[in-house]
Amino acid sequence: QVQLVESGGGLVQAGGSLRLSCAASGRAFTNYAMGWFRQAPGKEREFVAAVSWSGEDTHYADSVKGRFTISRDNAANTVYLQMNSLKPEDTAVYYCAARAGRRYTAGSGDYDYWGQGTQVTVSS
Repeated sequence: QVQLVESGGGLVQAGGSLRLSCAASGRAFTNYAMGWFRQAPGKEREFVAAVSWSGEDTHYADSVKGRFTISRDNAANTVYLQMNSLKPEDTAVYYCAARAGRRYTAGSGDYDYWGQGTQVTVSS
């Protein structure tokens, strides 16, 4: 079992920045690729970013490429999502997820453990 707890969400104006954190506990953190997903009201959950177990490989949705950065600190069992140049359309609940095995994917169904989510609201 892996427990994931997100933090860092909040209300920010368009153009601003936020950094989300996801603290993991349980089994060896390096056994898992990590991803961030988001879900806006009335919409399906969508992929945002993912990182391999080592942190060397990352992948982003086109909508956030160049604005968001995913990273991980394996010593601290934490994954981060730095969000810059935020837009109102980034408003959503953001979830972190862990995938057993070290390869990341963009498919939410491939992830085994999920956090409870943190709300990000971007005002125009």
